[in-house]
Amino acid sequence: MISAPAHLVRLGRAGFVCAREGVFGIVDAAAMPAPARPLLRIARLIERPARGAAETRLSAALTRLGPSYVKLGQFLATRPDVVGAALARDLERLQDQMPPFPQQEAEAAVAASFGRPVGSVFASFGPPVAAASIAQVHRAEVATATAPRAVAVKVLRPGIERRFHADLAAFTFVAHHVENLSAEARRLRLVEVVDTLRRSVAVEMDFRLEAAALSEMAENTKADPDFRVPAVDWDRTTKDVLTLEWIDATPLSDRARLLAQGFDLRQLARALIQTFLRHALRDGFFHADMHPGNLFVDDEGRLIAVDFGIMGRLGVKERLFLAEILHGFITRNYHRAAEVHFEAGYVPAHHSVESFAQAIRAIGEPIHNRAAEDISMARLLTLLFEVTGLFDMRTRPELLLLQKTMVVVEGVARSLDPKLDIWTTAEPVVGEWMTRHLGPAGKLENAAQGAFEIGRFVSSAPGLLTRGARVLDQLDEITRDGLVLSPQTIAEIDKAEARRGRWTIAALWVIAALLLCIILIR
Repeated sequence: MISAPAHLVRLGRAGFVCAREGVFGIVDAAAMPAPARPLLRIARLIERPARGAAETRLSAALTRLGPSYVKLGQFLATRPDVVGAALARDLERLQDQMPPFPQQEAEAAVAASFGRPVGSVFASFGPPVAAASIAQVHRAEVATATAPRAVAVKVLRPGIERRFHADLAAFTFVAHHVENLSAEARRLRLVEVVDTLRRSVAVEMDFRLEAAALSEMAENTKADPDFRVPAVDWDRTTKDVLTLEWIDATPLSDRARLLAQGFDLRQLARALIQTFLRHALRDGFFHADMHPGNLFVDDEGRLIAVDFGIMGRLGVKERLFLAEILHGFITRNYHRAAEVHFEAGYVPAHHSVESFAQAIRAIGEPIHNRAAEDISMARLLTLLFEVTGLFDMRTRPELLLLQKTMVVVEGVARSLDPKLDIWTTAEPVVGEWMTRHLGPAGKLENAAQGAFEIGRFVSSAPGLLTRGARVLDQLDEITRDGLVLSPQTIAEIDKAEARRGRWTIAALWVIAALLLCIILIR
């Protein structure tokens, strides 16, 4: 376990870098607590004279701080509810590109992962073709009975797990203390934000899990005519090494090359939007990093996605919510769109459905008066989540990740077809899913599932009653003569509380000067 002083050292370094890059210059001093304002003035004294523009200072500071902070920034870019829209746009500029680590280290990592020389795993192992904060990719070849087969080999960056563990522990330390200070931070659930980032990074650093995500996506989409994913080479995949089919295809970002090869860009744009919505609604499992660098088109015109380190999941309730919301806006049924929020339990029952429907109408009506190319589904969801904050809707990270991914997908699609009609494109996928799950067949299926759950509960009731009776007996025995703590236990509790109190006092002002400002820059 990392100590509080170690956290403070890491946070102190982060604060120094932020101060040098002029991050504190974009903080509204009037919004800070009065005792923190002198610290803010001191921090501004060490700003670099040649600092960047205000809208890029935070992303520049996070880039200087290294991989963990780049990941944090990219993650917070998906959470405008936490950092505000302006900072989210700044953080979107963060590029997960790092200098490659040496070829010898990569080959040593592969050899250590497989327990044998790299030459016995791959027929050839070339230099890196791409490098990011967590890993880098090499082109290699695998010997076969006929000709060598090209593969892409992703190798974990040496020492990265230890560094992320230390930095994420410091982020957790900050989040806990900021939540203690701020009711707004508690509403935004900053501790949960960091926990989500921790889980996301853990998945990204275990390549077996990325391989499993690829496999699941391949299974979900095997019948889709316009989408596929690279095949996993399971025999050459471990926790630290991922081996995939090498993709010889055209980057979706290369518009000129796509046109030269005769691809219909309008059809590719439609396929991209419908593919994403199909994954989100039908499968509840979607690629959450669909920027142009991760998308290709093969010779048959199929979209190919790579880099499955960040994935999104939606449960049945979230999918029903999303489908009904989109359908409500498409059909202008704002009252139904409002009801969905209450039925899902997202908006507290003490609010008025009619008032919420009125707020939703204020979002929806301007959309129907615009040209098709000016309508953005992602923008609509962004406005919707802003309005829900007025009605005490708690943050839904999975929906925000979906919304942020939709922003990227829409942007890529519009780069292919600037006049793309998002609603007309989305309607077949949303309508089909609504018919399947909210029509007669869907209702029968839900009723059958409900009957099954009731039957399972009834069958387990005797065991639950028996365990409950045992618990009551044990509680009665424990409390019969009063609950007594030993003197040693009481002394240890006192010591722990004293230590906690000292470090809390020391940390609060540091935290306020470093990262509480992120919440206030809005």
